[in-house]
Amino acid sequence: LVEIYMRGYEGMREYGGEGEGYAKRYLRWCWNKAKDGFFVAKAGEEIVGFIVCDRDWYSRYEGRIVGAIHEFVVDKKFQGHGIGHMLMGKCLEYLGKYNDRIELWVGEKNYNAMRFYEEYLFRRANRSGIWVRMVRDLRKDDKGSQQL
Repeated sequence: LVEIYMRGYEGMREYGGEGEGYAKRYLRWCWNKAKDGFFVAKAGEEIVGFIVCDRDWYSRYEGRIVGAIHEFVVDKKFQGHGIGHMLMGKCLEYLGKYNDRIELWVGEKNYNAMRFYEEYLFRRANRSGIWVRMVRDLRKDDKGSQQL
């Protein structure tokens, strides 16, 4: 996972932390924070991407618990094959069981990621330094279940 994470931030190191040591600590934090929402994609036996979906994130911008996507990386050599769409679909299905709003942060110059998130109805909500906060609302139908 660390290798995929590091390759995912090539050319955008300002968003990807401070090397492998940081990546290991961060991914361990993600695992401990959102074990049941940590989804991995494989091609055969090879891990090719992952997404970390937290159903219990306290958003200081919302002042309440929301769903959050902490990390989302598809190995560059496997991009363009629908893996990111599969992972995002799984994440939205998972978070939709628990949350009415999802937030994520993306680097301000990561235009491809922002376009991808906008395809999934995320909208830009806030900015902090080099980061853009994006949110997506999930609505409940009249039976109380989430509608994506």
